[in-house]
Amino acid sequence: MANKPKLATVSLAGCFGCHMSVLDIDERILKLIELIEFDRSPINDIKEIKGRCAVGIVEGGCCNEENVHVLKHFREHCDVLISTGDCATMGGIPALRNTIPLRECLDEAYLKGPTVYNPRGKLPNDPEIPLLLDKVYPCHEVVKMDYHLPGCPPSADTLWQALVALLTGKPVALPYELIKYD
Repeated sequence: MANKPKLATVSLAGCFGCHMSVLDIDERILKLIELIEFDRSPINDIKEIKGRCAVGIVEGGCCNEENVHVLKHFREHCDVLISTGDCATMGGIPALRNTIPLRECLDEAYLKGPTVYNPRGKLPNDPEIPLLLDKVYPCHEVVKMDYHLPGCPPSADTLWQALVALLTGKPVALPYELIKYD
């Protein structure tokens, strides 16, 4: 199929578990490749979006300036944007730091923690390190997201059904069994 729609994926402040669910679609990935062309994704190691993408999958929330920049770039270049997993939809485990002042987190991590060895007593301040945000934000608090797939991570079947529906022009109608977590 010429001119297949493009799919881009990215992991922000998360654990990469949602990308593992993409890989967990197993042999169906061959069917997925018949429907799409991967653009930016750790699956193919392409680091930049090369053109317009039909669908963007974002895992992880936004904890630093770089995450915000990447998420805004995805919104600009993807027709449909999906927040995937609890970190992208609610902040997840990284958002546990939201209950503690940022300075206290930095002090514990780099100055006062029980396993810290920092004889100079300085916080990292290299310009290559993205600046941390005041808190971890779920994706929809930074840009408009079109769909949210809950779970930690969402199952391979959930991702598969949502992607196939979007890529074949059908409504995303996931059965309760694919989005319940009780």
